[in-house]
Amino acid sequence: MLILILAFIAVLAVAFGFYIYNSYKNIKGGQSQASQVLQGVQYKAEGDGSSYWTGSASPKVVIVEFADYNCPLCKNSYTKIREIGLKYKKDVKIIHRDLPILENSLELSLAGRCAGEQGLFWLMHDKLFQNQGKFTIDQLPELANQIGADKARFNQCLSDQKYLPQIKKDFSDAENFGITGTPTWFINGYKVEGDIPYNLFIQIVENLLK
Repeated sequence: MLILILAFIAVLAVAFGFYIYNSYKNIKGGQSQASQVLQGVQYKAEGDGSSYWTGSASPKVVIVEFADYNCPLCKNSYTKIREIGLKYKKDVKIIHRDLPILENSLELSLAGRCAGEQGLFWLMHDKLFQNQGKFTIDQLPELANQIGADKARFNQCLSDQKYLPQIKKDFSDAENFGITGTPTWFINGYKVEGDIPYNLFIQIVENLLK
């Protein structure tokens, strides 16, 4: 019986050892992958200050996203970036920049900024992604109204294309940075393309905060 107990303890010890080793390998692998992502040219992608942002005013990490409200990968990404913004709100600044390259996306970018002038940008940002593909352009005023925007003021802003120059500036900068699709990120200036897995995003942020 004593031999069986000792053998059982030995098996548990070996299994625990393998668990610790695999966990260490996964952590190191994640750190290595995060380090590989942050390589190459560092761009000044924050823009001229006209873009909406959330998070820290004195950040250690700046995440700039060029996004299209009709882009499915951007929709997949928006919840992750919002979670990261909340998790690291004292250390991370998140900047949204518009890159409307799909059909009808320009109107959505304008809608986001028109809601923004009423202090409702991030609510509209989330609303547009949550309802992606479920509404028509004619329904934008109703979406804005649902988040508390003054509909008449919103409609006038949208009709005037008031923020078209700012969107064109984002588009021009995207071309200069060699962006070919959305989402494209600049994390402390390093360009990363595509829908970044959440765990990798966390590893990248954690590496930069060290």
